[in-house]
Amino acid sequence: MNELAGKHIVLGLSGGVACYKAADFCRQLIKAGATVQVVMTEAAEQFITPVTMQALSGRTVYGSQWDAREPNNMPHINLSREADAIVIAPCSADFIARLVQGRADELLSLMCLARPIDRVPLLLAPAMNREMWAHPATQRNLAQVAQDGATVLGVGNGDQACGETGDGRMLEPSELLEEVIAFFAPKVLAGQKVLITAGPTFEAIDPVRGITNLSSGKMGFAIARAAREAGADVTLVAGPVHLPTPRGVRRLDVKSAQNMLEAVEGQAQGATLFIATAAVADWRVASQSTEKIKKDGSGQPPALNFVENPDILARVAQSPRAQSGALYCVGFAAESHDLLAHATAKRLRKGVPLLVGNIGPATFGQDDNALLLVDEQGHRELPHASKRALAQQLVAEIARRLPR
Repeated sequence: MNELAGKHIVLGLSGGVACYKAADFCRQLIKAGATVQVVMTEAAEQFITPVTMQALSGRTVYGSQWDAREPNNMPHINLSREADAIVIAPCSADFIARLVQGRADELLSLMCLARPIDRVPLLLAPAMNREMWAHPATQRNLAQVAQDGATVLGVGNGDQACGETGDGRMLEPSELLEEVIAFFAPKVLAGQKVLITAGPTFEAIDPVRGITNLSSGKMGFAIARAAREAGADVTLVAGPVHLPTPRGVRRLDVKSAQNMLEAVEGQAQGATLFIATAAVADWRVASQSTEKIKKDGSGQPPALNFVENPDILARVAQSPRAQSGALYCVGFAAESHDLLAHATAKRLRKGVPLLVGNIGPATFGQDDNALLLVDEQGHRELPHASKRALAQQLVAEIARRLPR
């Protein structure tokens, strides 16, 4: 997906070993459709060469405010006026201090000072030793640059080049890309508190066996990311899946349908939008064995008695907050056939304003899908696309339906 198509990003590199990550970040920005103009400080050139960044960006790198290639000899003006955003990655402790002080003695800080604040946003990806990050001076400076209008993207935690471990690592290139995409996304869910369920549930039979399904959770996780990009405060209740948590999303891991119900009911009171994408097992065994069930030599399988699991979506949809309109509920239905008929019936049975249907199990675990939106007005298809693209379209559809 060319999610940054038409965007012109000025990528600034200040001095730090994390400059090696900036190379991959530059490449990922371009793959997302952006054009990238690299500007480097003299210190950054000690860690990575302008030649490397020129090769990756396809543009000549700027490093001096006296660059004669500009007809008016004003790269700090020209470069900042062309940008849709300036992203400093890595942004060292020294460079943050420069921004606070309004320094203008080299091209990158001069360009940041000269940028039109009202239309060229400044995004900072800090990178430094853990002690430097925790130092009161750095924290004061971060608070000040944020007050001055910059967006601080945060840092990662882990091993550092100095051999120490802690906060201060620059975010990974994929995380930075996710943050930049989120920054530009329309905030159609601003102010909403969204609760999402995703993935399968696992209903234990004994300590080693259980009932589950083929749901990968990819659709739900994509919706969680899209909702966060749209400005929502997102909580994701996830069944047993192996997927990374979208940035900025609060995640609660659960296993069984009962676990999921408890987590959802604990979060629903504060939510304004509930999206139930999880493939919850319909049944569980009435009595779970505390020991592994062994073959008894008779050739007969064990007799298992089943009970119905709680209907999480129906229970939330019938809650006082949902009935009053304070909580908008969206359900999902994965069907093997007669999608429209089953989705229409399920919407009425669950009592939700919007039901999203898809054909399974062919789409389980895949990166693409097609969705059918069913509401009281009828139905509409979101044609085959990536789950990422479908999630963005679905979030926009939901935003249009929310009570004003």
